[in-house]
Amino acid sequence: MVDSAALRFHAPASVEKASGIHRPHLAFAPEAPTFDGVRPEDVLCPTPAGLYSPAGRFHIDPTRPVEKALITHGHSDHARAGHGAVLATPETLRIMAARYGEGFAGARQEAVLGEAMRIGEATVTFHPAGHVLGSAQIAVAAGGLRIGAPGGYKRRAHPTCPPFVPVPCDIFITEATFALPVFRHPEPEAEIARLLASLDQFPDRAHLVGAYSLGKAQRVIRMLRDAGYDRPVYLHGAMEKLCRLYEELGVALGPLAPATVAAGKKGEFAGAVVICPPSEVAERWARRFPDPVPAFASGWMRIRQRAKQAGVELPLILSDHADWDELTATIAGIGPGEVWVTHGREEALVRWCALAGIPAKPLHMVGYEDEAE
Repeated sequence: MVDSAALRFHAPASVEKASGIHRPHLAFAPEAPTFDGVRPEDVLCPTPAGLYSPAGRFHIDPTRPVEKALITHGHSDHARAGHGAVLATPETLRIMAARYGEGFAGARQEAVLGEAMRIGEATVTFHPAGHVLGSAQIAVAAGGLRIGAPGGYKRRAHPTCPPFVPVPCDIFITEATFALPVFRHPEPEAEIARLLASLDQFPDRAHLVGAYSLGKAQRVIRMLRDAGYDRPVYLHGAMEKLCRLYEELGVALGPLAPATVAAGKKGEFAGAVVICPPSEVAERWARRFPDPVPAFASGWMRIRQRAKQAGVELPLILSDHADWDELTATIAGIGPGEVWVTHGREEALVRWCALAGIPAKPLHMVGYEDEAE
């Protein structure tokens, strides 16, 4: 076990000392249940700044600058700059440096997957989450109680990161981005096949694929390569930095080129795949390409009205988050004594847990958005 000596900070100024443990303002009622005499909120609890561990005196994915932050993955609603010190996987630290600059935190430390670390009175381990490159579940244990906090997670195979590993825990904190039965996503390979079929059907049209710059863009490119597509993939300028970083970190993306249209050469992009931010698919920027096919890779494309409102001609249902079946199968497989639900459609998943005989509660945490999907 590693003692995290490099992450020695003071507790937040708002924290008061009580019964030997530092506690911020808690979102749970004082009569919260105990596990063999251990109060869950002494191990991990929701606060206005995000999840906080009184035992370890650290936050997980805090929404505001704190002294000590453990980060599950690099999406901007989970990984913010300005913390006193950050503990995360090497890949997530590289992503944060690429997005915010090398001085994004006062200090940083790499977490090794599966290696236990002692922080204060808590034992912490990082485990693969299958969400994006560098993503990790964070398990926090103290007093014999273990709580699993995966941030975002995905159960189906992801070509750019290690697969999710179920981690036994007493309390499982699950995301709920797609926690409604309507969100049952098709096989990802079938969606990529639809994109390739459209390229064959419309060889004179550029295909503009809207995708989030971290995770989704690289996944689409890697899946195209795995399906045999070997032509250059063109990148909007907002995509270039993170795609190059993925390649530096060992994710081969094949030939890439900037999506720059020279005067009078619009036709060079006929039949090409262009990866761009979703906001650009139906904007003026897209008009530089020949008769573009607006596409959007997102789990939200399951809702046809969303695709129609966004002007998307080719909706690709590709998600880096667990869908309804993955969420419920994960909870059933881990078998926790209690489930806490956050980041999305909390009530439906809490209800499912109740019907399955599993105590559950919504955390109602704010500051975590679903635009990344």
